[in-house]
Amino acid sequence: MGTRELIGKITKQENISTIDENKLPNTFVINVPDPYKSYYSRFTDINKPASVIFVTKELNSFENILRTTSKINNKYNIDIVGAKCEVIINRRKINGIRVRGINRYSEIPEIQQYYKDAGFVFAKSEKFSDVEAIIRINRFMNIQKLEEGIYHSTTEENAYFIEISKYISWDEFKKITYEIKNNISDKNFDIAKGILYRNGGIIEILRVVRPKISLEMLKTIQEKYLRKLE
Repeated sequence: MGTRELIGKITKQENISTIDENKLPNTFVINVPDPYKSYYSRFTDINKPASVIFVTKELNSFENILRTTSKINNKYNIDIVGAKCEVIINRRKINGIRVRGINRYSEIPEIQQYYKDAGFVFAKSEKFSDVEAIIRINRFMNIQKLEEGIYHSTTEENAYFIEISKYISWDEFKKITYEIKNNISDKNFDIAKGILYRNGGIIEILRVVRPKISLEMLKTIQEKYLRKLE
């Protein structure tokens, strides 16, 4: 089946920490952990960040971040992915650029400088470790349909999307997820809620991350959420 590129938004909960070295002086950079490393012990390159957030002083538009990232990739022959990002810690909202595709932590200052040269202003440095946060990311999603209402990301090997029947708040999502994960034989998957913009409307989705997950397990997860939403 063909691949489609859609705009969407993902909301997830992660424990995040600041990056205190390998960054431009007095700037605020957040490290976001790989969502499935907590479930699987894997030998990975510890110098390769899964995802980082360059915290900005002001709110920047999704379009500006996309245009700037495209120009950076073309000019410097690299392949990073930039997205609009909002981080909520307690009730505090932080704006930034979520960047994926950086090969080494030591490359972060160089990538920051590219955005700075393009006019982005970074927030002043802060420091914290293992803080619970809600992260909202506006991004493009390249998906391939596996079955009706179930999709696989073509850019993230271990990411899948399943449609659900209606909108649920973050608190409802957390409650339902807790109940499902305590009543399922295999709970080793990471899940987040989100939306896809398609055909002038909004589709409510869940993003599931797990290496080598089966279609049957995706169907099981989808069915359990749909039952809860009846």
